[in-house]
Amino acid sequence: MTRSPLLLAAPLISALAFAAPAVAQKAISPGYWETTSKVTSPFPTQKTEKRCIKPADVAKFMEGRINHIYTCTYPTKQVGDGKIKLAGSCATKDGAPVPIQGEGTFTSDSMHIDARVSLQVGGLSVPVRASTDAHKLGETCPEPGAPAN
Repeated sequence: MTRSPLLLAAPLISALAFAAPAVAQKAISPGYWETTSKVTSPFPTQKTEKRCIKPADVAKFMEGRINHIYTCTYPTKQVGDGKIKLAGSCATKDGAPVPIQGEGTFTSDSMHIDARVSLQVGGLSVPVRASTDAHKLGETCPEPGAPAN
């Protein structure tokens, strides 16, 4: 099954969402979070997810390891004063690395990041622009099987 490169971009952008610690803290706050990832060009898409970030998972999110599909590295990682700047690449197990850059602002309970991904499609470089907004919904996560609010 072949996946559209643009559909693959949204999870890459989400990888940046939790790739840095918050101001005056060494990590984002664990809890129940909502993230909205938007690809704004070339073809607009949007995905909103709610997720539980447990204390043991915070480092994983901060390093951009949001799922088992992508391996991301960020040789450029600047974090401080509520700002973040990342540059690196993400790849699937069978795919070539895709360059990704992101800049944004964050606190312990919220985050906004704008990202740029450069996809190769049929020998052409396709610039993808995207953003992720996240905010903490609560200190505790719903019980497994409970309806998400």
